[in-house]
Amino acid sequence: MGQTTRLFIAAPLPDALKQYFTEQASRYKGDAIRQIPTENLHLTLYFIGNVPATQLAAIQDVTSHLAQQFAPFDLYLEAIEPGPKPRSPRLIWARFRSHDAFAQLSRSLTLALSEAPPPNREPKPHVTLARFRKDRPAPHDLESFYPDDPITLQVNKIAVWHSELGSPHPRYSILQRYPLTGNPPDGKTV
Repeated sequence: MGQTTRLFIAAPLPDALKQYFTEQASRYKGDAIRQIPTENLHLTLYFIGNVPATQLAAIQDVTSHLAQQFAPFDLYLEAIEPGPKPRSPRLIWARFRSHDAFAQLSRSLTLALSEAPPPNREPKPHVTLARFRKDRPAPHDLESFYPDDPITLQVNKIAVWHSELGSPHPRYSILQRYPLTGNPPDGKTV
């Protein structure tokens, strides 16, 4: 990993869901669209970026501690569509319904791991399926897909991921997984 390492915190996806997303992303064709490799699909909670490699242990400790405070929760897929801004999309994403536990976990990780106070934006649970190439005109009139049957992602673990930049895609690897083991209040999922 060298002197610095590029890190993010994300929930891994089950293989069946990764395959489903890869199949759905293949609906979007064109030389301006770069599909994300199946093995790179994940649900980001907080992107850390480049940090000194000596900070890895502290980041893992914080992530482990926060994982113990949250119970598993389910996210429900709303759409696969261009985003995040419909009028000027930069990517194709699988957008999940907003969820309080996701927002709380994302904000908790951001506050604990950020050096500067982050903007107060509502975290949007999503999986990036494809990106638009910057050197080509952005595609227009791309359709949104709404699943007929409910698609659920159970978030029951989070992980510290390493990102190694490369072409045509970065390579991601999980450094450590942490199960969500918190007790839900009053028997309800946080």
